[in-house]
Order: sequence, then structure tokens, then C-alpha cells
Amino acid sequence: MSGSTILQQIRESKIVAILRGVDPAAVPDVAAALYAGGVRCLEITLNSKGALNVIQTLTGRMGEQLLIGAGTVLDEHEAAAAIDAGARFIISPTLDIPTIQKTKERGAVSIPGAFTATEILTAHRGGADIIKMFPASVGVGYFKDLRGPLPHIPLMPTGGVNLDNILDFHHAGAVAFGIGSALVDGRRQVTDEYLRHLQALAVQYSNAIP
Repeated sequence: MSGSTILQQIRESKIVAILRGVDPAAVPDVAAALYAGGVRCLEITLNSKGALNVIQTLTGRMGEQLLIGAGTVLDEHEAAAAIDAGARFIISPTLDIPTIQKTKERGAVSIPGAFTATEILTAHRGGADIIKMFPASVGVGYFKDLRGPLPHIPLMPTGGVNLDNILDFHHAGAVAFGIGSALVDGRRQVTDEYLRHLQALAVQYSNAIP
């Protein structure tokens, strides 16, 4: 799958579910519940137990149905390792130009984190495909302020996006949304009841954007 196809899929799917701290053995069930609820993009954070093995296993099982990427990627070496494991997009909480370059070099989609207008513009000029505006918990007002002078740069608010404000971020111009604990709570025991709850919640997020 080419980088442009991956990027298109993220922009069409819009919801990127963030799996952080989920028991590796439970990840396939969690992924299946999210998929059943309409979610098509999953981010496995590298600070989760066995993250690279999880990415590799999940890509082998569901790589045709789900777009699987790596999150909390802090440098180019982690990016390369994640891509080798099967990650198709690389998400970072921070801006690191070598990580962007390595990601693009390897044919994956680059989504670095940035907060200020300067960081966002630097990331964009550095080759990033989408900029993760993080943390988005500061509110949609700040997001609108950033969009004013930088309307040409695709932004994905993450960290604080939920069912109460996702539509506001959408109307403000967000191209995608990183959804973490508001969707997948890594502290919860993965029972059949939780999986049913997760699927229903995934449906709500998938239907939240017209």
C-alpha cells in the first residue's frame, strides 16, 4: 500500500483509535470489537507492553481490514523498527525531523505531534503528512486560532477529543481525530461485556462525523 493510499484511508476513516497499555493477549479482541464498530485505523503506542510484537501479530491477522500504525514514536530508530513490524503510519507526541524523514523514506505516513504555530509549520515543511495537534484538551478555540493562519496544513487533534467535542473540531477543520482513553481504556479488564461496550462506543465515534 502506497503512502498516498494510506493517507487517503486515514482521512476517509477519520477516527484513529489509540491502544495504550492494553494487555497484548487482548489486543486482537479489542481490535475486532473496534472494527465491528466501524473503526478502521488503530495506533499501537510503543510504550505499551510488547508493542512491536503486537503490531506484527495484528498486521498478520487483520492487516487487510485495519490500517495499523505505531504511536509514541520518539526517534527515527523507533520509527524504522515499527515500520519493520508492519506499521503503516507513525505518530509522535513531539516534533522530530529525523523521525519524519525516516518515516517518509520507508514509505509510511508521518504524523508528528506539535502544539504551537511554529512547530506545526516546521513539521509541515519537514515533510509531515498530517500534524497531530497535541494536546487538544486546551479546547477547540485554540484549534480554530491555529487554523486561521495555517488553513492549508492538515491537523489531527489528539488528547482530549471525545464525543462531546468531536463535531466542534470537525467543523473547525480537523481532517482526522486521535481518540485514546475516551474510546479504549487500557486499564479495563477485557471481558465480553467490555468488548460489547467498546463496539457500541466505536459505533458512536464512527457515526459522529457526517
